[in-house]
Amino acid sequence: MAYTTINKSSDYFNTKLYTGNGGAAGGTQTITGIPFAPNWTWIKNRAAGEHHVLTDAVRGANKQLNTNRNNAELSLTTQLTAFTSDGFSVGVGSEVNGDGNGMVSWNWKANGQGSSNTAGSINTTYTSANTTSGFSISTYTGTGSNATIGHGLGVKPSMIICKKLNTTGSWITYHSALGATKYLYLDTTDAEAANSTVWQDIEPTTSVFSVGSASNCNASGSTYVAYCFAEKTGFSKFGSYIGTGNVDGTFCYTGFKPAWVMIKCSSAANDEWFIWDSKRLGYNGGNNNFFADTQDVESTATASGFDMLSNGFKLRTTDTALNGSGRTYIYMAFAEAPLVGSNNVPATAR
Repeated sequence: MAYTTINKSSDYFNTKLYTGNGGAAGGTQTITGIPFAPNWTWIKNRAAGEHHVLTDAVRGANKQLNTNRNNAELSLTTQLTAFTSDGFSVGVGSEVNGDGNGMVSWNWKANGQGSSNTAGSINTTYTSANTTSGFSISTYTGTGSNATIGHGLGVKPSMIICKKLNTTGSWITYHSALGATKYLYLDTTDAEAANSTVWQDIEPTTSVFSVGSASNCNASGSTYVAYCFAEKTGFSKFGSYIGTGNVDGTFCYTGFKPAWVMIKCSSAANDEWFIWDSKRLGYNGGNNNFFADTQDVESTATASGFDMLSNGFKLRTTDTALNGSGRTYIYMAFAEAPLVGSNNVPATAR
């Protein structure tokens, strides 16, 4: 009996590694082998201190954002240039195609460019929603006053990441473990903060999420993108844990073997957003990470502190960025394989 309706997680999320041939060499290439047409692709150069590059099918292939900075959307023909039926094409830009550099791309499936969602008081320009995997992308124009925005998921989102497009603005983030009275910035090391002008202190519903007058999510006349995620048993998990401060740290049960995990200390400042995946070289006792909020190369500094298991992950470090005693941490995780399913992929520890 299947554990989840998503028996093959890679049909909705997939990590793809490749080697760049561009940069000074001037090459371009098409990356294939992703088992779906990606609608949101996040690329990072593993060997060079380049920006994270995020592109989606709703805004358009040439529209770039960077999680490690608060800059406006960039229109570039040298980065990700097109989405294909099983991958994407990249230009000569070293951020996505540095010559000889190892590259990692994280890819999610939504539902093409989508169409306007009219469930909220703000009609979205486009909403691309995949209700099976619990992921949607919406673009909208702010009003500067309290409003609601349709997300298209049919269930309450567990995480929402909003970014202003036309001018600078931090990546303002909702997480269900913190609630609608709090927010985080994806591009900074700031701790959680409270401001009723962000989410109006109102929890998202099965159809909409609320925004106040805060500039980073609803300034009058500004344009935005919102990435919304709903938890799906056996495929995605959005939770929190309390650090123990010892090497036999917290175990977080996800119900699946993780393919991708991002963790942030929410209760204290000056700690990064850590990202791991199961495709890059590594093993339990040596899983290398990136920081979403910096352009640093792949890091080995905390590689020994994070284990990917068959049914979750475990912290094995006293580093306060991941396991400080009494500190609170939030995470989002996506599956490589459900703990039980019919996908013929064994859920084993890494």
